[in-house]
Amino acid sequence: MTAPHLSLAQIRNRLVLTARAVLRAHRTDPDGRCLLCRTAGCRVATAARDVIHAAAAVRTAEEGTKRHLC
Repeated sequence: MTAPHLSLAQIRNRLVLTARAVLRAHRTDPDGRCLLCRTAGCRVATAARDVIHAAAAVRTAEEGTKRHLC
């Protein structure tokens, strides 16, 4: 399904997939620097990790709400 008729869950899943792709591209070398940015502590990878953590927190909160409604 394409936008603008996506559910919130589908949008969240697409954001997570995009963040995972970003993390694959912005992985670190053995010297600790990003392969693309060539900086230590890549801000792009950090933002992608934040998106994944936020999506996981929302999913956990939604599951908790569903348990209380059943």
